Amino acid sequence: MQRNPTKIYGHHVANLRELEIALTNISRISRAAIASRDPQQSLRTLLRMYAFLIGAWAETRLCKLLHEEFGFDSAEREIVQGKATQLEQWQEAVDLAFRKHYRVKNAKLDERTLGVDYAARRNALQGVLTNELRIIIEIRNKLAHGQWVFPLNNSGTAVESEKFRLINKENLQSLQFKHALLEHLANAVHDLVISPSAFKRDFESHYKRLLQVRTNLVTKKYEKYEAMLIESRRRARSSSDAASV
Repeated sequence: MQRNPTKIYGHHVANLRELEIALTNISRISRAAIASRDPQQSLRTLLRMYAFLIGAWAETRLCKLLHEEFGFDSAEREIVQGKATQLEQWQEAVDLAFRKHYRVKNAKLDERTLGVDYAARRNALQGVLTNELRIIIEIRNKLAHGQWVFPLNNSGTAVESEKFRLINKENLQSLQFKHALLEHLANAVHDLVISPSAFKRDFESHYKRLLQVRTNLVTKKYEKYEAMLIESRRRARSSSDAASV
């Protein structure tokens, strides 16, 4: 079937592409800062920018998903966009995708309507949203309001200790894992909505990658990642010095 995407879809694609370029650039500069032991004390700023961009990427990726040509119709887009928060919009988009694919109009989405395996997959996708995406959205909202050191409550009268902890505990590796998680989730939902054949062919792959990244997020130690970058730079400099002799 020949595609005929809308103009607004093209705008979302262009925006997403630019955000991905920005994420790649910030990641590269951050790795260099870590490898050189951050002599300019720039890493904290870079990480906050990276977290902000992931939140922007997630919002734009949802917009692209909602405007796919063979995906959600205008009524379904209104349902998703009618939700108050970005997190709720993603959650609604995931459930609408399962409803469309399995033709479950109003019944509860569970083992009875989806089957045990795909009910578990839906729960896993929703789990990524409730946990990892929620944190990214909350961090992004604080950063967007200039609260780069002390995130404040809505009335601006006190520091939100939990948000303070979340903003300050992130590192480049954890943020990269969270971005990868969201990519796998978006790809899985895309296949679920757009193409039944692609869903059957690729969903399991997206799902397994998502679970692996979730495991990495818990088990991979940042200290080892940091040491690897430092050692890689040291070797590169040694090789360069040897070549110049």
